[in-house]
Order: sequence, then C-alpha cells, then structure tokens
Amino acid sequence: MSFTEKYNAIYNYVKQDVEQVKEEVVFKICGNKEFSQKFLEMFNAPSKHIRSVVSFLYLRATGIVIEKPQIKYQAVIELIHNGSLIHDDIIDNSDLRRGKTTFNKQFGTHMGVVAGDLILSYALKLIGEINNPKITNIISDTITDMCNGEIKQHFQQYEIPTLEEYIEKTYLKTGSLFKAAIEGGIEISQKSEYYVDAKNFAKLFGIAFQIRDDIKNITDNRKDSDIKNGIYTAPVIYSQNPDNPIAGIEKAKDLLSNYIEEAKKFLKNLPENEYKTALTELLGILKNE
Repeated sequence: MSFTEKYNAIYNYVKQDVEQVKEEVVFKICGNKEFSQKFLEMFNAPSKHIRSVVSFLYLRATGIVIEKPQIKYQAVIELIHNGSLIHDDIIDNSDLRRGKTTFNKQFGTHMGVVAGDLILSYALKLIGEINNPKITNIISDTITDMCNGEIKQHFQQYEIPTLEEYIEKTYLKTGSLFKAAIEGGIEISQKSEYYVDAKNFAKLFGIAFQIRDDIKNITDNRKDSDIKNGIYTAPVIYSQNPDNPIAGIEKAKDLLSNYIEEAKKFLKNLPENEYKTALTELLGILKNE
C-alpha cells in the first residue's frame, strides 16, 4: 500500500473526531465571506490534519472520552497551523500551497497578513470558549516558540547550521505545535499520569515528522525547494554541501529513525488497544515510506 492508503487506514480510527474538528473550523470561518471561500479551499485541499489525528489517537489510547472541549481545542490547533501557513507563504513569497494559489498571490501581501491574523483571531475566540488558564498558557507559549523558530530560520538563511541548531529550530517551528496538541488534550481531561509521556511523545513525533518532510523536499525535487530558499536541513548538514544534498540523505534517514524509535518509548505505558497500535503504525509509515 502507498503512504496515503496506509495513512487513511489509520485516519479511520478517529475519522469522526476529526470531522467534528473540521466542522468547528468551518463554522468559525464562514462568518467572513471575503476570505472564507479561499480559506476553505486551502483547508480542504489534500491535507492529512495529522495534528488532530495523532492527538485523538493518543487521547483515545489513554481511555479519554472525546467531548466538545477536546473538539474545540483541536480546532484551535488547526486554526493556528493554517494561519501560520498563510504567514509562511508571505515570508517565502510562495505562489502555491498544496497546489492552490496562496492568499498573498490572490489578494496581495497586505491582505495575506490580515487573513492570517484573522484566522488566528478565530483560534483565540475558541480558546476563550474553552476557558482554561492552563490551555491559554500552552497556546501562548507555543505561538512564541513558532515565532522564535521562524526568526532563527531567517538568521540562519544560506548558512549551514549545526545539527543541534537544526533540531532546535525544527522543534520550535513544528514540534511545539504537535506537543501543544496532545499536551492540551491531556490537560483538558486531567489525565495527569500520562502528562510527561504525552509531551515527550508529541515533541519527538513532531520533530520526526519535519525531518521526514525535509528529506522529501529534496528527494521529491520540489519546485520551491528549501535549498533554493537558503534553508539548509538535515541532508545538507550531513553532506556539508548545498549543491549535493543527496550525499547526506542516508544519514538524515538514520536521524529520522532515531527520533521515531525514541518516540516509541513513550507509548509503552499506554494500555494495549487499537489506538496504541495505530500510533505505532503511524510511526512506522513515517519511517518506511
């Protein structure tokens, strides 16, 4: 089976939960007629909603019953993710996102910034509805991390970072939102016995997810490649040559495998059930695609 087929089989375990998240997002966005159609085109483009999927799998594996606050919270995560993508496209001057014209290409940079901010404002509205100070702190810290990750990437542009700098930036830009997605879900349900393992698993999963994407950015010969934009990731770090990143691919794959194996360790204390099995399978397809 292809990656997509394997992923869809895993997705089906929490499909109803994710569909409710999508409905919550659509409900919030549709109040703005100028941007809603464009956002929904982007939101519903081929997209894995993987933050919600991995969160619901982990939460259900612990025995948590998914109720409305959990749905609202994962909608917050999806809104923050998509709002940040709009801003990323402006920073990268990208014309396409998931095969669709970007906000900045269609409406201009000014309106692109406003659209991204608007999406984030809907996330803030949902945070208020959840009404949990710890959740507010988690989200605030996460947005700070994401912004700091973007700043680090900017000042490292066209310079080969150390592996430690790359991992730190990868956590800040990508891993922190995965961590927030699961950490907040555990907090809402107050399953404190899983809190540490959940945070560690999510952090490692998020880093692994980004390393995999960085490898594919090179092996798939993407038109708007990281290297073209002066963003040097694991393959370049290992090859020490932006003109020959392929030389570092195998070591980058080893790095990915290490993070996946570390993430697996934080699943050991979960009860044995179909959701734990699905999480293990999800780690497997990240590694073996």
